[in-house]
Amino acid sequence: MSQYQLALPDGEHICYQLERRSRRTIGLKIGASGLIVHAPKRISQPQLESALLQKAEWIRKKLDQISANQPSPLQWVDGAELHFLGNPIQLKLSRDAANRKPQFEQGVLHLRLTEIDDAEFVSARVTQWYKKAALPDFVRRLELYANRLGVTLPRLFLSSAQTRWGSCNSKREIRINWRLIQAHPHVINYVICHELAHLKEMNHSSRFWQLVESLYPEYREAERILKQLSPHLHRL
Repeated sequence: MSQYQLALPDGEHICYQLERRSRRTIGLKIGASGLIVHAPKRISQPQLESALLQKAEWIRKKLDQISANQPSPLQWVDGAELHFLGNPIQLKLSRDAANRKPQFEQGVLHLRLTEIDDAEFVSARVTQWYKKAALPDFVRRLELYANRLGVTLPRLFLSSAQTRWGSCNSKREIRINWRLIQAHPHVINYVICHELAHLKEMNHSSRFWQLVESLYPEYREAERILKQLSPHLHRL
C-alpha cells in the first residue's frame, strides 16, 4: 500500500494508506493504524481525493474517537503493569549484572539490569520472555483442539503481525500472534480454534463459522473481547 496525504480546506492533512483493487466503489477502513482506502483501479487520484473530501468530517471524527480511546504507551520502569494470560503482573527491575535471566514468580516478572541497560533493552527482554512463554502455551492449546477437530497437529509459528491475530495457509501452517499471551485463555482458545477451522474451510463462509462454533461455542463473546483488547495488546 502507498502512503498519501489528503489536504483539507482548513489547512490540516489526513494521512492515509491507499490500496487499489478490482472493485467498483471506494472503501474506507479506520482503525488504530489510521485510515486505509481501498479504491477502484481506474479512478484517478483527483477523483479519489474529491470523494474523500466529501467524507472528511466523518473521517476526522472517527480518527479522533480512535485516538481518544488509544491506551497510553508502556513505560518501561520499575513497577510497570503488564498482563499475562489475562492477569495483571508487575515488572520488577533491579541491578544485578551476574544474573540477567528474567524470572517470573507470584505475579512478578523480575528483570535484572546493568548500569548501561536502557528502556529499549527492557522492552526487548520482556518481549523475548513473552515469546518464550507463548510458544508452549499455544502448542498445548493447539494440540487439544486439533484432537477435538480430528485433524493432524499442524505446524505452529509465532507471528508479530500488527493487524492479524492468526493465519492459516495451504501448507497447513498456523501462525498465532505472540501478543495474545497477554490475553485471557478464553481469547487465545478462540483464535486457536478459528485458525484450526481453516484447515477444513479456507474461507469465512457460513460453514466455516458453524465449524468454529462446534469447536468453540463461546467464540462470539471471545471475538468481542478481543476487539476491545486489541489496542492494549498492541502496546508491546
